[in-house]
Amino acid sequence: MAKVSTNINLDPELKKTAQELFADLGLDLTTAVTLFLKQAVREQRIPFEIKRENPNAETSAAMNEFFEMQKHPEKYKRYSSFREALNEVLPDA
Repeated sequence: MAKVSTNINLDPELKKTAQELFADLGLDLTTAVTLFLKQAVREQRIPFEIKRENPNAETSAAMNEFFEMQKHPEKYKRYSSFREALNEVLPDA
C-alpha cells in the first residue's frame, strides 16, 4: 500500500511525552497514530470515551457551595451591588 505524508501540529511537550510513552510500548509516533486511525475506522467512532475531566477538590467544593446557595438563598447575605460586596471583603478598596 502506498503511503502519504501528513502534517499535524502538536504541543511540543505533548509530542515528547507521547513519543516516550510509545517508545516504552515499542512503537513510534507514526505507528501509534496509524493504530488510532485504523481502530477509529474499524469502529466508526473515536475508539475511547471522551469526557470532561473530574473537577479537583477545590472546584467540587465551590460547586457544592453554589448548589447549597441555590437551595437555601435565605441563609446567605445579599448585596445590592458588586461594590458593596467588595467593600466587605476589601474594606480599603
